[in-house]
Amino acid sequence: MKRILYVFGLIVLLTAWIAIGVSCGTSSQTTTPAPGTGAQTKPPPGGTNGPDYKPASATIENFAFSPATITVAIGTTITWTNQDSAAHTVTSDSGVFDSGSISQGKTFSYTFNEKGSFNYHCTFHPNMKGTVIVQ
Repeated sequence: MKRILYVFGLIVLLTAWIAIGVSCGTSSQTTTPAPGTGAQTKPPPGGTNGPDYKPASATIENFAFSPATITVAIGTTITWTNQDSAAHTVTSDSGVFDSGSISQGKTFSYTFNEKGSFNYHCTFHPNMKGTVIVQ
């Protein structure tokens, strides 16, 4: 019985360690993307100063995403900052990414590694909509 508890404890610690290591440095609030979505929680190859790292930003303000449509190159990391007093989410319509609740002053980042058009919304306020176009 002690051996089972020991192994279980090691699995829990390893899982937590991996989760912390994967999310470190990407945003002040992170989520685990669904398997196979191509999501990255670290800068693409080349590092933050390399040719592949292209940051972009958007704000959440007055119950709207600004800009509502963002066009970026593949490999771009977009960071959304909530400037409203209400909590919001940045949730992909197709389930590719989901920030969870973002409180005032907090951010959510996601790296787009696949071309396409990604519509998203706020789950708390469904009238809030945006689109990321990756070329």
